[in-house]
Amino acid sequence: MDARELAAETGQHVTTVRFHLEVLVKESLVCQIQQPPRGRGRPRIGYTAVARTVGYQELAQVLADQLGADPRVRLDASVTAGRAWAAKMDDSMRPIETLSDAKDVATNLLAELGFAPDRSVDDPPHADSATIRLTACPLRDLARTHSEVVCGVHLGLMREVLDRASKPGQFTASLHPFVEPELCLARLSSATRALSTT
Repeated sequence: MDARELAAETGQHVTTVRFHLEVLVKESLVCQIQQPPRGRGRPRIGYTAVARTVGYQELAQVLADQLGADPRVRLDASVTAGRAWAAKMDDSMRPIETLSDAKDVATNLLAELGFAPDRSVDDPPHADSATIRLTACPLRDLARTHSEVVCGVHLGLMREVLDRASKPGQFTASLHPFVEPELCLARLSSATRALSTT
């Protein structure tokens, strides 16, 4: 697809799409291809995803197996690893002041990581929690056998991002894997609201 087609598909401005495509090309995640001519003028430049050949699934499996036999220990280690990963990320995200802000930031993060969050789901006004439906997972096969490891890393990542963009502990996150065969849920809640309801 070319930049205009991608912009139409994603609902973003073509300039924004071109900016992101340049970054993806530099990171060797996308490559440019010359499309066949469509009439007069220069041929359009198209983009295609680069197929990864490294066995990330196998590597993740080996690493998960090294975290020990106790699922609770594996979960704690994975949450810590996810927090460490988030600490290395660019922290230029907007500040989080409301539960809606927290949902926006978490949804964008999960979209960047390949979870394909369903953006069409709205929470009821004044809800005590926000739900994000995750329709994909880049490590779904491993998550089926080692959910405490895969989901733990992603949970730690979300918690650290929420803590860094707001007051630590102001918002909490939980993950609920495979509520349906191809669907996981992330739930966010405000610590202030949780305290006021108890």
